[in-house]
Amino acid sequence: MANLRLIELIWRSKWGRRDYTIAAIGFTMISFALIVSFDSSSSSRIKESESNSLIRINDDDDDLVDLTLLKNAQQKGAVCLDGSSPGYHFQRGFDSGSHNWLLHIEGGGWCNTIESCSARKLTALGSSNYMDRQVRFTGILSRKASENPDFFNWNKVKIRYCDGASLAGNPANELKVASTDSPKLFFRGQLIWEAIMDEFVALGLANAKQALLSGCSAGGLATLIHCDSFKEILPKESKVKCLSDAGFFLDEKDISGNNTMRSFYRDVVYLQVSFRLSSLMVLSKVCARIVSLGWNRLRQCVFPHEIIKNIKTPVFFVNSAYDFWQIQNVLAPHVSDYHNIWHKCRLNLKDCDSNQTQILHGKVSYSFESQGFNYKKHVPAKSPVKNIDRFAFCDFCHKTLAEAVADWYFDRRIVKEIDCAYPCNPTCHNMDFS
Repeated sequence: MANLRLIELIWRSKWGRRDYTIAAIGFTMISFALIVSFDSSSSSRIKESESNSLIRINDDDDDLVDLTLLKNAQQKGAVCLDGSSPGYHFQRGFDSGSHNWLLHIEGGGWCNTIESCSARKLTALGSSNYMDRQVRFTGILSRKASENPDFFNWNKVKIRYCDGASLAGNPANELKVASTDSPKLFFRGQLIWEAIMDEFVALGLANAKQALLSGCSAGGLATLIHCDSFKEILPKESKVKCLSDAGFFLDEKDISGNNTMRSFYRDVVYLQVSFRLSSLMVLSKVCARIVSLGWNRLRQCVFPHEIIKNIKTPVFFVNSAYDFWQIQNVLAPHVSDYHNIWHKCRLNLKDCDSNQTQILHGKVSYSFESQGFNYKKHVPAKSPVKNIDRFAFCDFCHKTLAEAVADWYFDRRIVKEIDCAYPCNPTCHNMDFS
């Protein structure tokens, strides 16, 4: 059986010096998403024609899926940052998978200031005007049984991400922009989520027997935020789970002792998220509880380790302990590297000296342990999360990651695997930006 791997191309930007802005221009993160690498087989796939009839075509043709703009988006107010209609790519399931659904939320960072959101709306991460009209479904979205044996014939959706706040933005916060001289911005992530779910409920999601909501990076965070609400729209007898890929962002001080990520998340929440609204479900509960401890704690609302304390639906976390984006932007950001001694280490993990490697390992292991996962012992640590057995964690260096995800979803075995410290596993691959 061929090796299964998770790879997805995500766009991210660098932190700004003052407000640590992650803009939507030039995002350069490659995190691992479920992709399998083999020769293509001669199996068939299905494409929906303009007349809505199903036509079998050969696998040799490019497996491209058209962009569909959300119906009645303008009337519902469910629009991207620039006011354009959001979009998705949909491929119908067939045979035994016709009543099963897999939805994947695109990633791409966030915007935390009016300036960064204004820049973002001039890209595909803030406007459907710039989105590719077709995308190729690969990995966990692939229709090839040889590549994706467990989900190949399911109904599959890729939700495009264009609100800049992990589908949690709310129009009540647009007044903050209206009081400035800046062009109009629409914070409608929550409405986008609700409208897209309504559309797929009408297309058959309401009758799903099995469903998996997944997302990568900022999409992984969106998956956590909306996991329980996703389950609630499905039949009670449906098997529903959620997969967060590279979405477990660490609440950890950087090399200079700054809470870089906390400051950034605080700005995202303040600018776009109206946590008092009950429609935000889990996020609303998290933020309300945290703010009750003091407004200065608001920045912790959207950290995954806080969100999962309130999630009832089973979740699988796929995360690299040495995620290069988190090294570059959370643990050792350029803005905190005053003497530029971390430059080479940020560009290639192999170029970190022994002291830097030790520092990173210490921060990573402490963060995962303190936030609910034991990095050293291959078993979940004591955690504030209730019903920890509902959650699983796996480092994406693991050789059998895709099988692990499927084993977890279909309850074939208990999957709570955490890889050893870098560089002990030769199957791990680090990105080289030098």
